[in-house]
Amino acid sequence: MQHTQEKPALLGGTPVLTEPLGLIHNIADEEVEAATRVLRRGPLSGFHGTWGEKFFGGTEVRRFEKRFEERFKVKHAVTFNSATTALHGAMVALEIGPGDEVIVAPYSMACSATCVVNNGGIPIFADIDDRTFCMDPKSIRQKISKYTKAIVVVHLYGQTAPMDEIMAIAKEHNLKVVEDNAQSPGATYKGKFAGTIADIGIFSLNVNKVVQSGEGGILATNNDRYALRAQLARNHGESVVDDIPDYDAGPLFGSNYRMTEVEAAIAYEQFEKLDFLNGKKKELAEYLTSQLKDIPGIITPYIPPENTHVYFSYAIKIDEEKLGMSRDLFAKAVAAEGFPMGRGYVKPIYHLKVFQEKRAFNNTHFPFEFEGYDGKPDYSKGSCPVVERMYDKELIAIFLCQYPRPKSLIDQFVSAIKKVLAHKEELMAAA
Repeated sequence: MQHTQEKPALLGGTPVLTEPLGLIHNIADEEVEAATRVLRRGPLSGFHGTWGEKFFGGTEVRRFEKRFEERFKVKHAVTFNSATTALHGAMVALEIGPGDEVIVAPYSMACSATCVVNNGGIPIFADIDDRTFCMDPKSIRQKISKYTKAIVVVHLYGQTAPMDEIMAIAKEHNLKVVEDNAQSPGATYKGKFAGTIADIGIFSLNVNKVVQSGEGGILATNNDRYALRAQLARNHGESVVDDIPDYDAGPLFGSNYRMTEVEAAIAYEQFEKLDFLNGKKKELAEYLTSQLKDIPGIITPYIPPENTHVYFSYAIKIDEEKLGMSRDLFAKAVAAEGFPMGRGYVKPIYHLKVFQEKRAFNNTHFPFEFEGYDGKPDYSKGSCPVVERMYDKELIAIFLCQYPRPKSLIDQFVSAIKKVLAHKEELMAAA
């Protein structure tokens, strides 16, 4: 391509992409009309904090929940104001508390682990598979102790973890399983929708997700007790349990995790477009794979035969020796050409200060250390070597394969990569 002979932008040349990549905004007339309908008609929230029909939300919330149940073939969909609060709702639903260990993923948003701490439990981090970047069942098995009560599995980047193996481990040790499916709505594992396989599934409607309402989350389950406890957790449940006939779902206290009517109306219209948007992302991602697969040192996404991938982001691995330059310099140089690249995705969660110092609640060490719990959670650096290697040297996450971006943008991205690699010696000399 013509760009390969030009000076790299990092060395003062002209970038391949001269205009910044804009943020994707996939809101269309349907969402505008739905939001306007609610704004004109009101109310903006249909929740009441007392027991009765409106304890479960307004017209739009319940309409969206019903549509979600139909779409994903689950008995209960419980909306929340974020996937973060839905994850906490899952911990409440499963009755996780002080002294309970929950095995979690180290490579995710922090909330995939801090949801456990929010309910007084102790996160225990299992390592990831170096091909799919999802949790490794072998590491999960090694982390089980007498205190283990549940597993929070993260389906990362758009495909699922190996759920048959994980569910078999859970059954063997009488553990509950939560699927954090914020990044993979519509993905399947052996024909089953991600987020519907385990005891509870969590979905996200954050602005950065493939379908969104700005903020929002959904907890999906086929268990009546879990659904009720989640509904109580989102709406000040401690205030209403005495008024519920024949209530037997145990003590709890809740918060205000409620979704607004405007968000629910927008979310309904967005979910109607899920298959279309996933299909467009898949087209772009598969085209990008075809363009990258023969470049030495770039390892394109691995998809197990039992999985379908919906490409929340496009994750590649870098073999620095074969590439002929470091991952970080490569990413920096491509970013200078106009294509930002996420080096390493996010810091392993257990590297965060809250875990390194074991201080979550002011100056106490609760829940990591307290009378009645003699577990030894290991948050030392090096405890999950695969995820640390991905973060430090190998992984790059790219948010490029998004509708309505055209294939021509993929061509420009590949051109930027080839331009950088054609001048790697000069780049390394100047680094």
